[in-house]
Amino acid sequence: MSTVSTRPPEGRYGRSPDGRDDRTLKIVGAVLGAALLALIGYFAYHYVGQNEISGQIISFETSKDAMRIQLEVHKDADTRGYCTLRSRAMDGSEVGRADFRFDQRATRIDTVVTLRTTARGATAELVGCHAG
Repeated sequence: MSTVSTRPPEGRYGRSPDGRDDRTLKIVGAVLGAALLALIGYFAYHYVGQNEISGQIISFETSKDAMRIQLEVHKDADTRGYCTLRSRAMDGSEVGRADFRFDQRATRIDTVVTLRTTARGATAELVGCHAG
């Protein structure tokens, strides 16, 4: 009687199945997945965790050499920071820019600030608010 072999003939179907290749691929995939997760966590922390101050312009009034801007700021009670405002003329040129500090312990500040301009401003823009 002959014995039936369950192995394919040598060299006919490529390399024999080896668990080392699969394990290496799984390790590389796990390392890349962990790195991607860490990168997403880093950006999420800096986007959500570092934006402690936000603001918006409610209204503004123009005059020849200044703008009165009603600004609403939301922040944590212990956070100190500033908001940068600017004004542009009708032709698009910048005619005024200034930083306004907010050191109050309130979480919502509704205030009117005066932005000095070199010419009559047509718009009031909130450039951004930053902690610090």
